[in-house]
Amino acid sequence: MHQDIRLDYRARPSALAFMARAVRPSPGLKRSGVPAISASWRHRPEAAELARFHALSGLPEGGTLPLLYPHTIGFPLHMAILTQPAFPLPIWRMLQVRNRIVQHAPLAREAELEITVRIAGHRILEKGAEFDMHASVRAGGAVAWESVNTFYSRGRFGAPAVDTVPEAPKVSLPETASWRMPAGGGWHYGGLSGDYNPLHLWSGYARKHGFAQAFFHPQRVLGQCLARLPARGWPLPLQLDAWLKGPVFYGAPVTMRSAAAGGEAVFALHVDEDERPAIVGRLRKLEPGSRLTQQI
Repeated sequence: MHQDIRLDYRARPSALAFMARAVRPSPGLKRSGVPAISASWRHRPEAAELARFHALSGLPEGGTLPLLYPHTIGFPLHMAILTQPAFPLPIWRMLQVRNRIVQHAPLAREAELEITVRIAGHRILEKGAEFDMHASVRAGGAVAWESVNTFYSRGRFGAPAVDTVPEAPKVSLPETASWRMPAGGGWHYGGLSGDYNPLHLWSGYARKHGFAQAFFHPQRVLGQCLARLPARGWPLPLQLDAWLKGPVFYGAPVTMRSAAAGGEAVFALHVDEDERPAIVGRLRKLEPGSRLTQQI
């Protein structure tokens, strides 16, 4: 049996500490399953931090925290869990493949956020394994925001437990925006998210792993897309689903294709005229009272 592991932080988890742990051997994915690891932290946004977040994400400032702010600021807790010695696989083999975010209620810019992340489940696939990380943000005692981040590791881990996983919608959309992505900012965004993966920082390292150059943190790309989505301004609650299908390189020309109707907006981001989208997303309005935990 696995012992439950609870990590309670009084301040932002140290990136130096969890990146140092990333080089330690991992125990491997065993039949006994995955340990129950959770991490929590209370955080109050600061004006300078918010200004840096908006500048890097491209999202406009408003009277409340944007949908992607908890997704970014809570990411150090994901990193802390993925680098725990008891986590079965090394973090450097993990890639984000899907995000599901639900915002139930507005979050004031000055609110104290009680952020908790836990391992919500895993599944064995034919050519790898997926791990779901559930994050929740409480403000004033109530859950105002939730997400499930799905990470994938390639490999053979036994007989597949599922045949399929949620696939991105296949849609043909009109072009609605085109721009050139910023030329840098990976180190600054790593300071917000705690994600100092060298793939986002050094082109030489990225080329050694089969990529043309270093590329953006996916949360930052989502911000660039949502800032240009025609559905901005919809009332809460909202759900965002995102499929992370390929890298978006610094300085690359990109095109977004999108459409919005009937309380739902779909978008796809294409890099340098590639017909294969790098990110596909769907934003939709929810009925009040919907809980993300019911979908896991």
